[in-house]
Parts: sequence; structure tokens; C-alpha cells
Amino acid sequence: MIETMRAARGIGLAANQIGVSLRMITIEGGLDSQSPALVLVNPKIVERGQEELAEEGCLSLPGFYEMFKRAGQVMVKAITLDGKEFSVECGGLLARAFQHEIDHLNGLLLVDHLSPVKRQLFRKEYMKE
Repeated sequence: MIETMRAARGIGLAANQIGVSLRMITIEGGLDSQSPALVLVNPKIVERGQEELAEEGCLSLPGFYEMFKRAGQVMVKAITLDGKEFSVECGGLLARAFQHEIDHLNGLLLVDHLSPVKRQLFRKEYMKE
């Protein structure tokens, strides 16, 4: 998963994006730029802060970027690959990446967060390419 994420120049990837039926994600850089990528099983968001607006893209929808509201701070709990409990409270891009990848595990794409009008425009523009 890490190799696939890096080859696509992504900062996160959910297992189901590459056809693996596991509740597992990887997040580039982990907790800081010096950390290796995190690989987490059964991640869940247990606390959310106030929403913030920022641009977001997705490896599943190359070239599509849109402004989306997401919690600015989150607390995430998961299990590491070696079976240890993992918990982190984070903000900024890392918080957004966790929310984005967990959305994938729950069957949601960025377009599912669009208003009906924007979703229709997306279908017309993006699907014609």
C-alpha cells in the first residue's frame, strides 16, 4: 500500500482503493515529516473539532480538486500492524487525511460530499474526460 500511495504521489490510501477488502489505511509521513508512513487497521475517529474549509483531491479522482469542510482537529484510534493500540490527536493536513481515508473505508468519495448541483456538474465535466 505504501508503494502504491507513493507511486501516485498521494499522502494517504485506503486498502479498498486498491481492491483489498480490509479496513486498513496508510498515511504518509506519519506524525511528522521525519516519520515513516503509518499503516493502521480499523481506524476510527473518536473526537472531532470545528470544521474548516480547505482544498482536497483524491487518488481515485485524478485531477479533481474542490473545497471541502472537514474537522480541523480529530482524535483517531486504531491498531498498528503489530497489534498495538494506536491513538493520536492531530490537526491540519494530517487530520484531513485521516478523515478522507476513513471516508473511503466507509464507502464515501469526495463527490459524495458535494451539493446535488455540484455533483451534477462534476458528472458532466469529470466523466467526459
